[in-house]
Amino acid sequence: MYSLACALPQYNLWWPFFVVLFYVLAPIPTLVARRYNEHSTGSNVCLENAIFITMGLVVSSFALPIVLARAGQIIQWGACYLTLAGNVVVYLTLLGFFMTFDQDDSDYISL
Repeated sequence: MYSLACALPQYNLWWPFFVVLFYVLAPIPTLVARRYNEHSTGSNVCLENAIFITMGLVVSSFALPIVLARAGQIIQWGACYLTLAGNVVVYLTLLGFFMTFDQDDSDYISL
C-alpha cells in the first residue's frame, strides 16, 4: 500500500514512505526488554517503559501521514488513507507475531 501511496501518478511523492522508519523502530524496545528480563514475575518496570515507548512510536506512525496531509497539503488525503491502511496491516502482523511467539510450549507437552 505504501508503494501505491507514494508512486501513483496523482500522488507522486515519497513522503508517506517515512513511516517505514517507525516499523523498524517500534518493536525494538519491547524485544530488548523481553530479552533483558525474560524470567521475571510480577510487575516489570523495564517492560512497561518499553511498551510505553513502543506505543509512542505506533501512534507517531499513524500521526505522521495525518500531519503531512493537514500541514500545507504536503501529501494528498488519498495517500494518507493508503498509508493508514498500510499501518493497520503492518501492526496487526507485528501483533500476531508477538502473540504467536510469546506463547509457552506447554500446549505441546500435555497429552
